[in-house]
Amino acid sequence: MKRLLIVVDYQNDFVQGTLGFPGATSYYDRILALVDSFETSGDEIVFTRDLHEDNYLHTEEGRNLPVLHCMKGTDGAKFYGDLEARSRNHKVFEKETFPSLKLGDYLEGKDLDAIILCGLDLSICVLSNAVVAKAACPNAHIVVDVSASGCGDPEATKTAIAELGRLEIECRDLSKEHKGYF
Repeated sequence: MKRLLIVVDYQNDFVQGTLGFPGATSYYDRILALVDSFETSGDEIVFTRDLHEDNYLHTEEGRNLPVLHCMKGTDGAKFYGDLEARSRNHKVFEKETFPSLKLGDYLEGKDLDAIILCGLDLSICVLSNAVVAKAACPNAHIVVDVSASGCGDPEATKTAIAELGRLEIECRDLSKEHKGYF
């Protein structure tokens, strides 16, 4: 089985910085366990990194979300904890908005059986990159691991999970399964 793990935007500013939320650190151990598991099995891992320039507040996203975050060259843009160092062994897609078209281009035509996503914000960036993965690899089974993904708004999480399901993207707690994933 060919699998790919996508770690979405688990960065300092989303965990404990300007857009952090209570409980964001609780996903860290689970994300590390997924990375360890995929590295051990030889499956591929990629990361997305939200990254903004000084003109952020003048962009479409910045006008609608006027909170400076993940600014280029800052600690807030780095991956949380050991993930910054771990990401150096894997492909990292820098993106200036929610989804990554570069990720979609990379995935297009890949022969993958399963794509697992985790990270932050489940209701925005994880959701949009799951849709990108679905478009690029329509025959892969795509799963968002809810034990390793979240956001600070329980209603937004509930809505995102429902919408992902409607798009045939499965949301489930892989930590409760044998070896933590299928």
